[in-house]
This record gives sequence, structure tokens and C-alpha cells, in this order.
Amino acid sequence: EQTSIMSGDKRTGGIAWAGSLVGSENPKNLGYRYSNPAKRYRKEGENEEEHKLPTNLVIQFRNRQGEELADNLDVPTESSVDDLQALVRALLEQQEDGDNAKIPYSFYAKVEKNGVMDDVEITHRLSDFLNENNFSTEDVLQLTYQPLAVFRVRPVTRCTDTMPGHTEAILHVSYSPDGKHLASGGGDTTVRFWDVNTSLPRYTCKQHKNHVLCTAWSPDGTRFASCDKNGVLILWDPTNGKPIFSKKAHRQYITSLSWEPMHLNGGKCERLVTSSKDSTCKVWNVRTQQCLLTLSGHTDSVECIRWGGEGFLYSASRDRSIKVWTMKDGDVAGKLVRSLKGHSHRVNTLALSTDYVCRTGPFDHRGTPFTSKEEAFQAAVEKYKNFLQQGHERLVSGSDDYTLFLWHPTQEKHPIKRLTGHQQAVNHIAFSPDGRYFASASFDKKVKLWNGFSGDFLSTLTGHVGPVYQVAWSSDSQYLVSASKDSTAKLWEVPTGKRARATLPGHADEVFALDWSPNGASVATGSKDRTIKIWKC
Repeated sequence: EQTSIMSGDKRTGGIAWAGSLVGSENPKNLGYRYSNPAKRYRKEGENEEEHKLPTNLVIQFRNRQGEELADNLDVPTESSVDDLQALVRALLEQQEDGDNAKIPYSFYAKVEKNGVMDDVEITHRLSDFLNENNFSTEDVLQLTYQPLAVFRVRPVTRCTDTMPGHTEAILHVSYSPDGKHLASGGGDTTVRFWDVNTSLPRYTCKQHKNHVLCTAWSPDGTRFASCDKNGVLILWDPTNGKPIFSKKAHRQYITSLSWEPMHLNGGKCERLVTSSKDSTCKVWNVRTQQCLLTLSGHTDSVECIRWGGEGFLYSASRDRSIKVWTMKDGDVAGKLVRSLKGHSHRVNTLALSTDYVCRTGPFDHRGTPFTSKEEAFQAAVEKYKNFLQQGHERLVSGSDDYTLFLWHPTQEKHPIKRLTGHQQAVNHIAFSPDGRYFASASFDKKVKLWNGFSGDFLSTLTGHVGPVYQVAWSSDSQYLVSASKDSTAKLWEVPTGKRARATLPGHADEVFALDWSPNGASVATGSKDRTIKIWKC
């Protein structure tokens, strides 16, 4: 028996630890046993033939609002996602005028997991989904279809420019909503504007007296705000690099700021909100240069603030709570609507499903110019209405307790789901532009990908050898890029790739800052090595 094992007999499964007594009490047992794979893996009463699915299945297509597209359809169980897309396009063309032939679709089915109904995406064939989820072929399979981005962003893989200039670590890089301007801020107290086409500096702005901690473009792209460690807020004109106004906004350093979305308040883009270590948030009118409201209610530093698309403010604090404030027309401005509680440690970061559509305002991948503010406002309203067809605004929070929570903050104060898996503090979260996924970056060196509707875990993206600081999505939601302490950025394909599609090396130190241009053309990374690198396809 010993010789047949060594010679590689096909029936041999290998050697395993037996776990019984070894030594004087049982001298014949050396502590190992030989296993036979045929015996080991076959279940009792299992047939030799694989369980076969029927050749056809009855399905029903619905949109996100639950409206049925057609009667029940009998389709082959081997149908792929491409087959389902062709079927939906054919059905839509009978009902709608327009060019539906180019629109790709994703498909979701409701599956009960641990007593909760979750949306599961069909990624390959119907047969794969049926086998993985033990779905009965005797039932009608309800498939929800959702349109995806028509355009495709090419994956960035090569460094085209390295831009020196900063004299300390770069903490922020961000593209303007139309992707035509790039701004950066960092530890050298300067804000710098760069020419996207030539990758040369345009303006260096030196009004700050301390580290620039947070920056943000207005959704119409005409103004840029930056805040520093002294609590000073400065508004800039990116066309000439000059400050429009400067204000001592808070007693302690400012942690976060967010602009009012363009589809609200008549498209004026004149209000923004700041949060601070002094445990308050303040709403500012940049036209009148006045503080409109002070939101006090948190008992510790406010770490993150978001102005949502529905007219609510969301503030996350070290006091472990998230507060929802209303700024909607007709409501008492600044009224506390609800507190979201669940985290057992400080809340570091927030992400909204509407973040991308609010950030980019009226602009899209086509780069259409607008002749008037009214035209841009109408485009922003239309864009937001189209996005809202997929359902209510969703919020995800990340914390030092290693968990994330998914909320419907405009509807209720209880979380939809608690998401576990990270083994260290969660640094940053970002929703994909189409709202189908969100990604979380953590000090555990991992990026995790989640279903944007149900909060289901999808995959762990492993490859970084240091904490991951930030993630950014391509505008077509097909790619994700992450920045890490290991001095690299990595490009991932979503949702299929668990290993990095490409590594973007070249920085000599930690990569703190990251942004993917809204027009999809390039990625910018900012590092502790005091340089910005531009990456293109």
C-alpha cells in the first residue's frame, strides 16, 4: 500500500492527520491516515449523475418601480446576461420610441437569505444563479432590470505626468465637476490649481496659514472652497486663483465640507456646510458671506458632513451618532429630523448613493456646454430625477468599530443592515456613480465591495500591503481605483476582479489623495512624496 501511494495511484486522496494516540499505547499508528477522494467526497445516496436543471424557466421582467415590462416569458435556463439584455431591449422598443439598442442592463432577483429578502445580481447565466441560490424552477423568477451607463471608461494603466510643486504632503486632489480643472491642497498650506491638458501649474494660492484639511468644488464648477487646521474657510475663483472671501468659520479645525446640490434652491450653488472638531456644523451663504445656521447637537468632534440630494444634511461624529438635519424648502431650516445610532465607536466616514450625481451637477461624459444658468439648472434637475428612479437616497457609514451600516436616512432611523468583515477601522466609503455598488477602504489593507441596494457582501479586493486610505470610481462604474500607505494605487475591475487589474506604482511614499475625473479621462494621485501623478489609459 505504501508503494502504490508513492507511485501516484489515481485513487489516492493524500495523507491527513488522524488525531488518535501515537506512541507506546498504539505503536502501529504513526499519526497519519490515507484518504480516498471517491469515498471522501461522495455523499450518502448521491447519484453519479449531476443534478440537472430543466431546459426552460418562466421569468417576469420589472423595473425598479415594480412596473411589469411584459407578460411571463419562457426562456432557456442557459440564457446569459447578454441574452436577457437583448430581450429587454426588444420589449422596450415595442413600448418606447428612442434608441434602446445601445443601453446595457443589469438584472437582479430577490432571494431569501437568513429570513431577509435580498437583491442578488445575475452576473453570468441563469443556470449559475439557480444552482448557487437553490431557486425552485417551478416558481416564476422575478427579474428587476436597471439601465447602466451607455459609455465606457478605459482603464488607466500608465503615468503620463508627474507634477511637483507642493513642499509638504498632498492631502487632497479633486477634479472639477466637468473634469476640466484640477485642484490640490496639502500640508504646505497652499491650494494649487493645475491645467488638466498640459499638467502644468496655473495658480498657487498661499492665503492659508495651516494645513489644508478639506476641499470641494461647487457643483457648477465656478468656485472652489478650502478649509484649514485653524478653522478658516476660503472661497476661490479657479479662473484667476484669487480668494473671493476668507472667514474664520470655526473655533477648531474644520474636518469636512459639502456644497448644496445644484438641483436644489434654483441652481444658485451659493450654500455650503462645514463641520468641525468644535462639535458644530455651520451653513454658509457664499454670496452674502454670512453664516446662516449653526447646527449644535453633537457632543464630540463632527468628522464628516454630507448635503444630500433630498435636501437633508447628514453629520457623523466621534460621539458615535449620525444626525439628519433638514434644509428642505418649507421646513424649518436646520431642524434635527432624526439621529441614527448603531455604531459602538466614532463614525469616520459617510457616503450617499447620490454623491456622484450631486457632485457633477449638470455635467456628463459628453461635456455639453451650457449657454445659461437656467439651462444648467434644468439639466441638473433632469439628471437627478432620472437617477432617483432606482429608489430612495441611501447612506452608508463607516466606523472605528470595524463595521459599516446601511441606512435609508430619509425614511427611518433604524439601519437596513450591519455590514461586518473588516478587521480594522474603516477609512473611506464611496458609492459607484450608478448606485449599484459601494466600496469600503480600511486599515486592514483590504477594499471590500458591497451591493448598493441590499448591503450584501460581494468580494474582497486584496493586493495592498499597507492600509488603504481612499477609493474612487470611474464614471461608468466599471472600475475602481484605491490609494494606499504602500506607496501605490491599484486599479480593480468591478464586480468580477478580486485581483488588481493593474498596479499604479511610482510614488516614493504614502498615497493620501485620489480622484478619477468625472469625464473618465484620467486619475490623479497625491502623495506624501509631495508630487501629483496623472494616470491615463
